[in-house]
Amino acid sequence: MTAQQFGSTAARYLASPVHSSGADLDRLAGLARESRISSALDLGCGAGHASYALARGGVNRVVAYDLSGQMLEVAAAEAKERGHGQIEICAGPAEQLPFPDASFDLVVTRYSAHHWMNALGAVHEAARILKPGGVLIVIDVLAPEIPLMDTVLQTVEILRDLSHVRDYRESEWRSMLEAANFSSPCVHRWRLQMEFDSWVARIRTTPARVDALKVVLDELPSEAREYFAVRRDRSFDVDSVGWRLGDELRPNLSRGSVSGRLSAKGPVRRWHSP
Repeated sequence: MTAQQFGSTAARYLASPVHSSGADLDRLAGLARESRISSALDLGCGAGHASYALARGGVNRVVAYDLSGQMLEVAAAEAKERGHGQIEICAGPAEQLPFPDASFDLVVTRYSAHHWMNALGAVHEAARILKPGGVLIVIDVLAPEIPLMDTVLQTVEILRDLSHVRDYRESEWRSMLEAANFSSPCVHRWRLQMEFDSWVARIRTTPARVDALKVVLDELPSEAREYFAVRRDRSFDVDSVGWRLGDELRPNLSRGSVSGRLSAKGPVRRWHSP
């Protein structure tokens, strides 16, 4: 479903302000430049914005990896246009990465994890292909711990996009990290505005589903309308999340900051927040 859903809308994601801009992309380029990273995987690359940032930062080899062939075509064409010859493309699911153990210094996933059919399996795969001491950066929408708010978020997500699987709660992310031999993660959240008309147009949500979304957003309980800051035009805000392990990245990669140290129950791999 993900490959089919995004194949027809790939060019729209290249131009999407939500995906093509943000302080996190500048910080990714800065991380690459300062850490002299040799190899990086952009896991669930979409139109390739994280890949371009890493290439801009001087990473020698960047693999843009996605399930959608049409997304990869857009990413390859744009990489060529920008002169990023170190970017190569590869197709496949996040849960079954076609790379040997300890292949990459850095794995980045940006607004992709909520499409994965098996997020826990993908986290294990990311850990497997990271070199000892490697870095994993995770950027995604965060589901609220409050059941009502979680239900609202998942409802509007699946109505808008049939390829949506789940925005995970902080507690769910913690469980997945611990299962992959990480423990005590530090988390930072920041708010991300979803402008309704462009949000549904980007994925070509059908008119019937757009109408359903309007009803849901218009008739939300008052506490949910307040939590998501629903406005007259039905635009609303969601939480985004970043995780961090290690001390190298004191500058934040998002609109906020995160501090603290994570411990691992095995070979140390470093997670950093967006």
